[in-house]
Amino acid sequence: MTKKDNHDAYIAAAPEQFRVMLGQLRAQLSRALPDAEEVIKYDMPGFQIEETIIAGYAAFSKQCGLYVDPGAIAAHSDEIASLKLKASKTGVTFSVSKPITDKLVEKLAISSRSKKGL
Repeated sequence: MTKKDNHDAYIAAAPEQFRVMLGQLRAQLSRALPDAEEVIKYDMPGFQIEETIIAGYAAFSKQCGLYVDPGAIAAHSDEIASLKLKASKTGVTFSVSKPITDKLVEKLAISSRSKKGL
């Protein structure tokens, strides 16, 4: 994808099968982090409080990712595994066939904020 300067443009340029999912993820993160500012950093849409990125997301050709503080991933590793989602140190990947739940998105966003001391 080419460089985008806002969340709407990023989602519009994402692979078609992920656009609705990304729009829902954006709305979920906005509800979980109501005082966060939407930003684009490192060519990814994210949610920032003060100068700290709390959560970010991205679309790839076959999956999407939600990126949060490593402590948030560790704190919710059992739930991530129970949904059969793949996790790295800082992110969870999901797809149309293996979506991330609203509940998990909220938990990860709130936990990431807490781990960052905000």
